[in-house]
Amino acid sequence: MAAVDSLNCTNEPVVKVRDQDNRTKEESEANELKVTTAKPKASAIRKSRGGWTSASLLLVNQGLATLAFFGVGVNLVLFLTRVLDQENADAANSVSKWTGTVYLCSLIGAFLSDSYWGRYLTCAVFQLIFVLGLVLLSLTSWLFLFHPSGCGDEELVCSPTSSIGVAIFYLSIYLVALGYGGYQPTIATFGSDQFDEANHKEAASKAAFFSYFYFALNLGSLFSNTILVFYEDTGRWTLGFVVSMGSAVLALLLFLLGTPGYRYLKPCGNPLPRVAQVFVAAARKWDVVPSISGDLYEVEGPESAIKGSRKIFHSNEIAFLDKAATITNHDLCGPNDPWKLCTVTQVEEAKCVLKMLPIWLCTIIYSVIFTQMASLFVEQGDVMKSHIGSFHLPAASMSAFDICSRGGARI
Repeated sequence: MAAVDSLNCTNEPVVKVRDQDNRTKEESEANELKVTTAKPKASAIRKSRGGWTSASLLLVNQGLATLAFFGVGVNLVLFLTRVLDQENADAANSVSKWTGTVYLCSLIGAFLSDSYWGRYLTCAVFQLIFVLGLVLLSLTSWLFLFHPSGCGDEELVCSPTSSIGVAIFYLSIYLVALGYGGYQPTIATFGSDQFDEANHKEAASKAAFFSYFYFALNLGSLFSNTILVFYEDTGRWTLGFVVSMGSAVLALLLFLLGTPGYRYLKPCGNPLPRVAQVFVAAARKWDVVPSISGDLYEVEGPESAIKGSRKIFHSNEIAFLDKAATITNHDLCGPNDPWKLCTVTQVEEAKCVLKMLPIWLCTIIYSVIFTQMASLFVEQGDVMKSHIGSFHLPAASMSAFDICSRGGARI
């Protein structure tokens, strides 16, 4: 713990600090330089693990899981109108709520993976839920929903479904939403964990991985939007759901197959208290002038105070939060209290959250529009003349244009 020449326990910034062992200022600066230039200890993971072998399994896993998800989601609005006899507006509203649930569950999965469970366990658990939902959906559609067989093809009308069949159907699709939503944000970061940033070659591979990941996602969804929807559009809904279930099961098996070779990073703990501590500490020191970068509080050594995370270097933006890491005489009068004094890494973590807010806010309108691709756009395509000669183009295949345009923009 640092000490000062005169301890008066005020909220004034510390001007001169010396360690308990009376190290000189030059020694402290040399030690600080050593800490700053030290490589992060992320490479403490075994070198024999990870790499492109493990990442390739995760890419295939992503493609198969995406195929399974869009095999259900892309044509869901037509299923609701043709099989469950909902009005167009009600069906579109139901699909929007379901899609919103997927996105909300993504927050749950990301929070659990980074804070408590770790990415591998989170991916495994949510994939199991995903598979369970698809199994239940396949059984429900076969046993309860399609009477007579082959109905729901625009010509043959389905008989009214039982309330228990509808209830199990909604349970199954929301299990699918929970499973895929919790899995989707975690698998991307788990794939990037297979490459060590401390290694120059692996750092380049890590950047390339996200391009391949996006390609695998588009490839899986393209198959669903072209092949699977063709069978579903002709009344073979159960076949489409069974293929989606088989794809999800295969994805899970491949994921588990790579277990011995994955690289694992420890979760960093709940970030919400850490971010709150920064704002509380900065508010308590509202009248304190922030110290310069070199005088801000940070733990010694290459390790960060945040478990499983490397140090984040100081930035000059949002400088008022630097007050939380400014050492005052009052901070040195008692035990270290994270609600009064935070590390530079902790402050930079809070700054990152604030910097992300404009991006998150800007995506709201885009998400509102993009959600219509799975509802109103499909309903519009269903009433259009969609024959090319004698071939009938399924309405849900219109989403393939969106996939191709996004893929072309990515390239």
